[in-house]
Amino acid sequence: MKKKLLLHSCCGPCSTSVIEKLKNDYDLTIFYYNPNIYPQEEYIKRLNEQKKYINLSNQNIKVLDGEYEDSNMFYKKFEGLENCLEGGDRCKVCIYLRLLKTACKAKELGYDVFASTLSVSPHKNAKLINEFGLKLQEELGVNYLVSDFKKQDGYLNSIKLSKAYNLYRQNYCGCKFSMH
Repeated sequence: MKKKLLLHSCCGPCSTSVIEKLKNDYDLTIFYYNPNIYPQEEYIKRLNEQKKYINLSNQNIKVLDGEYEDSNMFYKKFEGLENCLEGGDRCKVCIYLRLLKTACKAKELGYDVFASTLSVSPHKNAKLINEFGLKLQEELGVNYLVSDFKKQDGYLNSIKLSKAYNLYRQNYCGCKFSMH
């Protein structure tokens, strides 16, 4: 019997190669929790692309919407960090908060393990993501899957799969500060 894995997804395109890599070893559920995405129309567009990929690829995978209502709370955590460079302290807070919510949801729903697609991006620090995940594993008692999904052509494969499924690929990470 496969372990149940709650996979935080930042977007449909990034999830493609990660899902392909994990689907044979885990019973996957996608947790789409991204209150950092601005504006709300962009959030909805990315969520719909996530669902589109699952449907078009005939994956028997559930998508949980983590809700956008947390957006105001999320942005309050960025106060004083608005001018940080991409990849700086603001991004660390953003990544940690999304992993925290994923870990809490995994524990609440009885998942065996949690992970995130974030490390598929060449712009994200997999070492930092894994440190946060392992910290949450220790604090909350839910297993974290250490990964660097960009390795072994993970990012390249996500681009290829996105093109094959005609998925919308955004041109910024998601928050209003990364739109430039």
